[in-house]
Amino acid sequence: MKKILMLMLAIVALSSCGSIMNAADNGKTITLTGRVEKLGLTPFRYGSHSIKMRGQVYSIKSTSINLDNYLDRQVIIKGTKVPGYPLEGGPELIEVTNIKGQ
Repeated sequence: MKKILMLMLAIVALSSCGSIMNAADNGKTITLTGRVEKLGLTPFRYGSHSIKMRGQVYSIKSTSINLDNYLDRQVIIKGTKVPGYPLEGGPELIEVTNIKGQ
């Protein structure tokens, strides 16, 4: 019985370490380079635009920058990962704080 209890405690401890590590990534500054695209119909419903870097798609949004001004342009984006994302297999959500055209 003691062995089972110890095993269960170890599993719980290891599981919580993974969620702590994921939570540490949220709010982290990230830099992305790619082409800004308007989000169309997607299975996920967050973000207003997207950017693809090294084969990975990121959903992006901004409360301070009009991302439509950068549509179909190659840019460098700086922003922060929004806590609580990705949802249901969707992409990371990035709040854009700075953007530069190339």
